[in-house]
Amino acid sequence: MARYFDVHPENPQARIISAVADSIRSGGLIAYPTDSCYALGCRLGNREGIDRIRTIRALDDRHHFTLMCQNFAQMGQFVQIDNNVFRTIKAATPGSYTFILPATREVPRQLLHPKKKTVGVRIPAHTATQALLAELGEPLVSSTLLLPDESEPMTQGWEIKEQLDHVLDAVIDSGECGTEPTTVIDFSDGVSEILRRGAGDPTPFE
Repeated sequence: MARYFDVHPENPQARIISAVADSIRSGGLIAYPTDSCYALGCRLGNREGIDRIRTIRALDDRHHFTLMCQNFAQMGQFVQIDNNVFRTIKAATPGSYTFILPATREVPRQLLHPKKKTVGVRIPAHTATQALLAELGEPLVSSTLLLPDESEPMTQGWEIKEQLDHVLDAVIDSGECGTEPTTVIDFSDGVSEILRRGAGDPTPFE
């Protein structure tokens, strides 16, 4: 049964954020709000957690997982990014974008695209998520909470608790969050390619 955490949207309670971080460190799988709908998240290197995300979402091995990062310093440990691409991404973050970039050796093979050796990264503009990432001190392995055969991601904490109570360890609810997935930009070849148009304005990358 998943623990349900009611988190203040502007001033996240430190004790609650600490409890969620402890759950993640202990191998937990959580559902949490972002600036572009809910996501599933677990600790980097949590193979069981990643497998549980694949099962919940019915994903194949070509799916790009996302590393939800607190800031650019953290992001730089896990992806290779040249100066031109860095400037372009920095101008658009934090925000509702996911960037596909070549991964460094810090990224577990299980998260990599099998052929391209790339991974998704993003820096969210969501107060509760930022507080959790700061407390955790490392990225969250994440995937949009979009269930098989559904056309739209889940956006309500109470609904997630009801529907996925048996497969999650914790649900964070901090009120309204985004209702549209991120815009996905592939920079794996050094130039931008828009893979999905979503919540983030794609204009700067066209």
